Formats: sequence, C-alpha cells, structure tokens
Amino acid sequence: MKKKVAEEKGDFNTLLVKKLMRDVCLPEYMMESDVGLDIKANENVNLMPMEQKTVKTGIAIKIPEGHVGLIRDRAGIVDKIGVHTSAGTFDPAYTGEVSVMLINLGDEEVTVEKGMRIAQLIVLLIQKVQVKEVKELPATIRGKNGFGSTGIKDKIKLFNKLHKNIPK
Repeated sequence: MKKKVAEEKGDFNTLLVKKLMRDVCLPEYMMESDVGLDIKANENVNLMPMEQKTVKTGIAIKIPEGHVGLIRDRAGIVDKIGVHTSAGTFDPAYTGEVSVMLINLGDEEVTVEKGMRIAQLIVLLIQKVQVKEVKELPATIRGKNGFGSTGIKDKIKLFNKLHKNIPK
C-alpha cells in the first residue's frame, strides 16, 4: 500500500505524466545536456499571422512539490516558422491536460502538425520568499533605470557609428 501511494505522489525529482490517449508522446529530453523536456502537439492546428491558439498535448502532468513547470519556446519553431509560446506556468496542484498557447508572429499561415515538438517544459526548484512591505528600497547601482539601462544603448550607438564609417 505504501509503495502504491508513493508511486502516485511521485518523489522530489519525478515528473508524473499520464497519457490521456494511447498514441501521445511523453515529454522527453532530446539530448543528455538539455534542460527542457520537449512537448509535442496532439492535434493539427492552423495559425494565421498574429493569431493565438491553445494546442492540446494529450498528456496530464503532476509537477513535484516545491517545483514549478515553465513552458518555453523551442528555438527551432521560432526561427523556422515564427511561432512562439505566449504563456505557461504549472504549479504542483495542477494535474490537468497540458495545453500550450502558441502565437504566430510570422507573416504567413502556419500549420502545427500532430506529433510536432511545439514547446519545452522546464521544471525548476522553487524557494518561496517572505513578502515584507518597506517605506524605501535599498539603493543599488542600477536603481530605477529600466530597459536598456545596462549598456545596450551604448552598444547601439557604437554600432551605428561603426556602420557609418564602412566604405560603400
């Protein structure tokens, strides 16, 4: 009895996966050094330019306690067909079907085919923090400076200056 309960709960580093249909693929690391498990589509979906749709995977998962599952882009489909993931955070309490929200940022209609690797699932250990209200935040070098404040503006200026000096 104890073994069966342990198997159903999983252990600290085990992602439990349930196939919701026979012919679906389990998430898998394609290479030993990969940090993301590839997730595959379980249906054919057409995406028009700038259209977002949810794609079913045919699997349900149980993220280990103390962890979070994050859905991320696969560089291949971003580069080749301009499709990005637009959301995806899985908490340990969620045990429903994994669906991946995809958006076509390209200029042409795209077909996502059943069995196609559409996203990566990255499972990370989480350390919860305490929330404490303060009147002032401690000073830092960056302070309130936002986007582009860590040097990209200077690099763009240098690039533009170099580009102007290239003989045509």
